[in-house]
Amino acid sequence: MEYASRTTNPRWPRIVAIWALALLTVWLGERFYRNYVWTAAPPAVIPLEGKLSDWEKSNIELFRAAAPSVASITTEQLRVNPLGTEIAQGAGSGFIWDQAGHIVTNYHVIEGANTVYVQLHAGDPIPARVVGGARHYDIAVVKLSDVPGGLRPLPLGTSKALQVGQATYAIGNPFGLQRTLTTGIVSALERHLPTAQGREIRGVIQTDAAINPGNSGGPLLNSSGQLIGVNTAILSESGASAGIGFAIPVDLVSRVVPEIIKTGRAPRPGLGIVAADERIAAQLGVQGVVVLGVARGSSAERAGLRPFRPDSSEPGDVIVAVNGKPTPTLADLAAALDEAGVGNEVTVSVKRGNQQREVKMRVMDLPD
Repeated sequence: MEYASRTTNPRWPRIVAIWALALLTVWLGERFYRNYVWTAAPPAVIPLEGKLSDWEKSNIELFRAAAPSVASITTEQLRVNPLGTEIAQGAGSGFIWDQAGHIVTNYHVIEGANTVYVQLHAGDPIPARVVGGARHYDIAVVKLSDVPGGLRPLPLGTSKALQVGQATYAIGNPFGLQRTLTTGIVSALERHLPTAQGREIRGVIQTDAAINPGNSGGPLLNSSGQLIGVNTAILSESGASAGIGFAIPVDLVSRVVPEIIKTGRAPRPGLGIVAADERIAAQLGVQGVVVLGVARGSSAERAGLRPFRPDSSEPGDVIVAVNGKPTPTLADLAAALDEAGVGNEVTVSVKRGNQQREVKMRVMDLPD
């Protein structure tokens, strides 16, 4: 009978020694690697979650300070059609001008409106009446019917010293989303924006801060939170922001708004002429504003300007310059007269046939 017995394997101590040596090697290698790597390049410090940069902090403070001064404007217009009447609604933005409750916006935001409501930072929408506006500058003013306390007008900056590349901030209500902040830069200066009756706004600010439908009338601010422009238009085939927005310069706004508050309108400098379409000037081969009509009692009538008559053999007058500055278009003529100012005298270069003469004329305020 064979009993099972416990025997010892002579290879076992060797195997244990090999495994112990391997473990020791791995442990020593890991310690060496950690000490070398941490000494040569300490691990990056991961910032605490929620820590804000100085740039972010300045944006937050700017919005907190300016947002209560931005208004949401809604309008209602009664329209009559063959099927009856309907109420058309519109929307835009605006901002507090003074503590008397005047709100500045674009003229096209309130044009034709029967009722206007202004939603401020807090509370219910407040009915407002249209004080007046200037279509040729696309600026209008409405006044709150019930003026709450603590209104905070936006501080005014200047647009004269703006430079391409400086930061811009737009606050408004795009697509009805109240108090939306978008940021960008001044993309270009001295743009021209066509308005009404052949005129255009000059010195317009171009920005890539996102501006969409509903932003019209809202403020464009600089990095100090000062007003530098009024957002008014975008250049886009789709109707949404394409990074090309335009704002009326604040220097113009500061000149026009007090006039609107005082009289309900802004002066419209002119000479009292009816200008022909620019295509007529092109057909005649002239560089200037073709006089098609002269208003009675106007500066143009007193200066003896003769309108162009297609059925007459006598040549009419063409205004080719004001104070030595060429006026190839009506917009150029309007800009020159606007620069001169209502009530001031200008030297108008008038061409009749092959003859050109200089005429002294006084800039007048044209009726709306």
